[in-house]
Amino acid sequence: MLSIMPVLLDAAAAPGAEEALDGGGTFLVMLIQMLPLLLLFVVFYFFMIRPQKKREKEVEKMRSSIEVGDEIVTSGGIIGRVVSIREDTIVIETGSDRSKIRIARWAIQQNNTVHDA
Repeated sequence: MLSIMPVLLDAAAAPGAEEALDGGGTFLVMLIQMLPLLLLFVVFYFFMIRPQKKREKEVEKMRSSIEVGDEIVTSGGIIGRVVSIREDTIVIETGSDRSKIRIARWAIQQNNTVHDA
């Protein structure tokens, strides 16, 4: 396919090429010229967008599977044990003095407790 592209592009660049390509040929030349751009979008999707969505799903699954008693790490670096869970917030207990902090569920970065599958 790559060896055909220079021949078609040379034919399109020749004087009077539009008359020689009779209608459908100009569409083919436009398609071949846009092919690298389309390939760039496909590669971008498979190497950037798709893995990002997969990571987001895994993080959301981890956040929804948090239970009372789990040890978590927040995005700010605070480590604590889950005391209570509400819809959008979680109360964690930190430090040896057992101070409690209410955090948003989206701020949880990691669950350090291993659960049986």
